[in-house]
Amino acid sequence: MGLFDPYKGFGVTFSTMFKKPTTEQYPEYKKETAPRFHGRHQLNRHPDGLEKCVGCELCAWACPADAIYVEGADNTETERFSPGERYGSVYQINYLRCILCGLCIEACPTRALTMSNDYELADDSRRDLIFTKEQLLAPLAEGMEAPPHPMRLGESETDYYVRDPDAPFPWQVASTESGGTPTADADQQAEDVIARRTAGEHSRADEVPAHGTGTERPR
Repeated sequence: MGLFDPYKGFGVTFSTMFKKPTTEQYPEYKKETAPRFHGRHQLNRHPDGLEKCVGCELCAWACPADAIYVEGADNTETERFSPGERYGSVYQINYLRCILCGLCIEACPTRALTMSNDYELADDSRRDLIFTKEQLLAPLAEGMEAPPHPMRLGESETDYYVRDPDAPFPWQVASTESGGTPTADADQQAEDVIARRTAGEHSRADEVPAHGTGTERPR
């Protein structure tokens, strides 16, 4: 250790003594977070209300803090919660362990899990800091139906991911058929999207919503 090393440490202390302190008037005034802020998680839905989570458990495997617990179950024709073969029947995030690193959302293959800008997670109960699937699911928006229900956007899981985002939904087409609005076959729509992507043409379907934007609410 050098002769002047202790004085260098005191130099940092004295240099900050004369700076004006920054005081945040919280919680009266809440500071706006960055668009890609890592806050509370959210389980997203498809436009018809079906869940995007397919119960693959990749988020749980990617979590370095072992804070996520998932149990998958099979969809049936009478009870369908997602367009895939399986869905997440049990989904829990332990915010006593979670470090909000975002590795879970990077591992999600269906973009079912995103992170919101909600950072107020403090609580005096350990049990209340274990969020369940019901707490994490995104609320039903206009045009959505609470599952279980049949697939509304196509006949297979593929139809949910290759459909043109600019195309009207089936219930919108049904409501406007009387007015003479032309309708398009779902298979033809899927072929058009694939052809456009193959040709390298830009489509909103290829855009990944940033944190805090898009129909999936804040990430």
